[in-house]
Amino acid sequence: MTTAQSETGRTVTTGIPARLDRLPWSRWHWSVVIGLGTVWILDGLEVTVVGNIAARLSEPGSGLPITSGQVTGIAAALYVAGACAGALFWGRLTDIWGRKKLFMITLAVYLGATALTAIAFDTWWFLLFRFLTGFGIGGEYAAINSAIDELIPAKYRGRVDLIINGSFWLGAVGGSLLSIVALDTDLFPADVGWRLTFALGAVLALVILLVRRHVPESPRWLLIHGRHEEAERIVGGIERRVEAEKGEPLPHARGELTIRQRKSVTFTEIARTVFARYRRRSVLGFSLFIGQAFLYNAITFGFGAILTTFFDVPSGSTGYYFAVIALGNFLGPLLLGALFDTVGRRVMISGTYLLSGLLLFGTAWLFDRGSLSAATLTACWCAVLFFASAGASSAYLTVSEVFPMETRAMSIAFFYALGTAAGGISGPLLFADLTGTGEVGDTVLAFQVGAGLMCAAGLVAAFLAVKAERRSLEDIAQPLTAVPPRPTTADPARTGAAAGQPEAGPGAPA
Repeated sequence: MTTAQSETGRTVTTGIPARLDRLPWSRWHWSVVIGLGTVWILDGLEVTVVGNIAARLSEPGSGLPITSGQVTGIAAALYVAGACAGALFWGRLTDIWGRKKLFMITLAVYLGATALTAIAFDTWWFLLFRFLTGFGIGGEYAAINSAIDELIPAKYRGRVDLIINGSFWLGAVGGSLLSIVALDTDLFPADVGWRLTFALGAVLALVILLVRRHVPESPRWLLIHGRHEEAERIVGGIERRVEAEKGEPLPHARGELTIRQRKSVTFTEIARTVFARYRRRSVLGFSLFIGQAFLYNAITFGFGAILTTFFDVPSGSTGYYFAVIALGNFLGPLLLGALFDTVGRRVMISGTYLLSGLLLFGTAWLFDRGSLSAATLTACWCAVLFFASAGASSAYLTVSEVFPMETRAMSIAFFYALGTAAGGISGPLLFADLTGTGEVGDTVLAFQVGAGLMCAAGLVAAFLAVKAERRSLEDIAQPLTAVPPRPTTADPARTGAAAGQPEAGPGAPA
């Protein structure tokens, strides 16, 4: 890791942001996606595995004196609480210490906590390690989304962000299938199989950690924090790699950005920026996160209970159904992601939210009429979640690109914590009562609540969504440190010229 000295209070004019945005897609960008994005697969694996092994953990001979309710209730709540706390704690440090330092630290926290979960032999140790696992994952959301948006060219930012956030569901598919194998007592003893699932998560995290070492610090963050020479070296190295791969010079970049470098931004400045200067964008972020949180709880909370209660599906077979809807969740961002960069954010965000809400209303109507079987209900959920997953991923994309550079990680952390708390605390409290009664009408009401909030968020997005497609982050939200460009070009602190091309500004197209 580079240890260049910071020089703050200095004004520099730079073309680095637009030089990054005008890069064609390359192998280097794939290395960023693999190094940073694959962690959501681990998150999906974690959440799904714990839900599926709850029954085994509570059985005699599991090696852990814990009840099923403690696994799905207390342990799940502690994981959510850890994720919320971790997002806020690490999010603030991500803006102060940098993206790379934090995405290494938070993954190490996750790795250690997951490994310790695998060897837990007492209930309170298990619960503590679940909290710490969530604490690491929560920090990942802020650090990773910040780094990805600041390294990926504007032309591709939307689709890449959506697919990476949607990869959570690949982990969910893997978790469902892994739990089926790990819990097979013909293959593994009852007190070993569930431990292997957590051990595998730790091994995968270690592999990602080794790959992630080669992902550089965000040059945008370096610029603002007085390390413009280091930022120039990183961008120049990326440009040389891309030119060598493509076999031709890169296109010229246009424009420039002038900033006054500083070490950090106070909480007061962050609050004023997010809740006063960008009040409408905050309303948008709040609406998107709450809508998707409640829709997902309306469908997935009590998922197994709905199948077993109303359709007599054996409890040991619900994992197969979950794997199917998890696949539908991943296909949504994968197939619709490019449209967020071409058709545009406003149409696609509002459209995916409204469509998923309306489809869930239709599912509730069919369920109420008794027209569905376990298979057709799962098919309906797949259709709903195909659009909902793209919409939910766009919520993370939105809050990571519509606020200034200096507040980006903290903004992501705040809205993530808000949405996670709503979905993981108030959501289960509401939907557990509704889906647990065994009454068709109560389950229908749960569906309708989730659908109504999703539609409401879609309407908010139709009016407030920001047209951020193919635009530089600095054009969408000007950095707090930005100053009017100097009238002279003879600035010794100027960066971006070393690559032998005109500098690009925040408003230049990718």
